[in-house]
Amino acid sequence: MTTVVVRVWMPDRPGALGQVASRIGAVRGDVLGIEILEQGADRVVDELTVSLPSEDIVPLLTAEIDAVDGVAVEDVRKVEPDRIDLNLSALAAGAAMAEAACSERVGLLCSAVQRLVEAEWAVVMRGTDVVAHVGSAPDVGWLQAFLAGSEHLSSIDEALPSDLVWAHLLSSGLTVAAGRSGLPIHERERVRVSLLARLADALV
Repeated sequence: MTTVVVRVWMPDRPGALGQVASRIGAVRGDVLGIEILEQGADRVVDELTVSLPSEDIVPLLTAEIDAVDGVAVEDVRKVEPDRIDLNLSALAAGAAMAEAACSERVGLLCSAVQRLVEAEWAVVMRGTDVVAHVGSAPDVGWLQAFLAGSEHLSSIDEALPSDLVWAHLLSSGLTVAAGRSGLPIHERERVRVSLLARLADALV
């Protein structure tokens, strides 16, 4: 058995998701979970966790879903069968921060954001100082200047770069950011990071 996550753009109309689910069933796939990542302008981006009999079926799965009128597959990637639901993971991260020593909370926030976004890197900054990081972040000077100039933007602004997510912790003066390439970051992911950052801001 193989477990994959399929990101799908589809029309925001009754029955569209049912048609996609039917196509998944036609290749002997089993839908294990559904999350709406973004919704608006008569379009929906859904993330479906699907169990397949084998990895060889992925191309056929993609072709079947793409055959549904108005539907397009954004990405398919293999994940571990025991991949934790990201909403539960966010709650677990919040609980871990609350239970940890104050000195450990910033590091926990950084690691949690990296996991939630499934990012290549994550960093927590105070001004130009990096106080926690996971992976290799972009040039610190560029990142600090970009984040300083982003304070007027909403965390779900349509003009946001698709490869970067961040949140300002207003009380503590920290900023957490994370990035990944090849897979756009959607609204639901940004909201999750924003809420976790708000919780962290009350704890650090």
